[in-house]
Parts: sequence; structure tokens; C-alpha cells
Amino acid sequence: MAVAVIFGSSMGNTESAAGMIAQKLGISDVLNIADIDADKINSYDKLICGTSTWGSGDLQDDWDSFDFSKLNLNGKIVAVFGMGDSESYSDTYCGAMGKLAQELKSAGANLVGAVSTGGYTFESSDAVEGDKFVGLALDNDNHEDLTESRIDAWIEQIKPSFS
Repeated sequence: MAVAVIFGSSMGNTESAAGMIAQKLGISDVLNIADIDADKINSYDKLICGTSTWGSGDLQDDWDSFDFSKLNLNGKIVAVFGMGDSESYSDTYCGAMGKLAQELKSAGANLVGAVSTGGYTFESSDAVEGDKFVGLALDNDNHEDLTESRIDAWIEQIKPSFS
């Protein structure tokens, strides 16, 4: 079963989180979205995808320029994670994760790994459905001390889908 962690990172935080997630799950394929195309993504059985949020909830540049129309993720298990700044951009916190999740769902992905908004402080987010984020929300700008424990808890949640 081919599994990959795919990330888009401008400042390195999302790349670091992708590496930590991959290491903890024993996944060897960690790919930068800037270096791959839809055919490469389609070749995997399961995916974990991450993005940072820019501007007013925008996707990271490499994800933003990616051609999602060629993705075919029908029936594939996909989990998402996102980086954001819950204090300076409290009104769009991790919004790009919501946009990425929507694109992946539109391509047929079966999303797993929703995380409760409890314990987070922010005003609003496109990544929230009901009382949960669509994936793992991280904030290395203000809460880097929580990153590893949040990743660990999320991995315990998604591990059955990725083993």
C-alpha cells in the first residue's frame, strides 16, 4: 500500500510538521507539492496533505497553482493538516486547510482525521465544519509548544486508517 505525505510550505513550518507526521507513522514518501503533479499523487493509495495559510485564508502558493482538475482520488483515504496564525489571523485561521480539503473531496477523497476546535482560540475558519476542523490545525507562530502533542493525538486518531 503506497502512502505519501504531501505538503506545501513557504517558511518551513508545514514541511517540518510533514516530516514529523511521516516519521511517527513510518511513511518514507514525503513530497513537496511544488515538485510533483497529479499523476504522482494519483499513484498513491492513501495521502496526508498539508498546507500553510496565507493572506486572508489563501492556500500556500504551490498548492494555489496546482491543477486539481487532474486528481482522481475516488475512494482513497486522505487526511489533511494545516498551519496558521491563530492570533494575527484569527478570522481566517487555517482557512487554507479547509480549501485544500474541499479540493481533495471534490476529487473523490474520503477525508479522515477531523479535530475538535476545543482548546483552540480563533474567531473563524473555513476549515471548520460544525465544531471540528476538517483536519489537524497547527500554529507554530504562537503555540509551537503544542505542535508535537497535537500531532501525536491526531496520529492516534488516524493511524487505523493508515496502517
